Amino acid sequence: MTDQTPPVDEMQYERLAHEALRGVIRSALDHVAAEGLPGAHHFYITFKTRAAGVSIPANMLTKYPDEMTVVLQHQYEDLQVEADRFSVKLRFGGVPRTLAMPYTAVTRFYDPSVQFLLQFEEPEIVENVEDATPPEDPAPTSDGPKVVSLDQFRKK
Repeated sequence: MTDQTPPVDEMQYERLAHEALRGVIRSALDHVAAEGLPGAHHFYITFKTRAAGVSIPANMLTKYPDEMTVVLQHQYEDLQVEADRFSVKLRFGGVPRTLAMPYTAVTRFYDPSVQFLLQFEEPEIVENVEDATPPEDPAPTSDGPKVVSLDQFRKK
């Protein structure tokens, strides 16, 4: 038997693959920002609320201290897509809230209209996120998308 050291992946192929797959999310959101959601497409985006770079209102962080799933379908506003992050305004209980996050905070991206799913390892969690939390958005005008628990569409 030989004592051979396993090869070291100096190219970091797993990291490169995850970056490429997160690029799929960015491209899909970029398409939606420019042209709207085509056909029956809609997205369930699950993210870690305490991941580095996530910005959500403090009361939402209290309600969703670990992770949150949002649905981009009928009622969303101000979708901003950047190279490493995105933001969107959604209504929760009729109250508009802006959520912003890097793609690295996303753990699951699902388009049920075509059964397309991307799942990622959990990102590093930040203990103190109060500094990254934006002020509350203005008062409600109408009701909108609801937050969906990851357990509701996790395969059993």
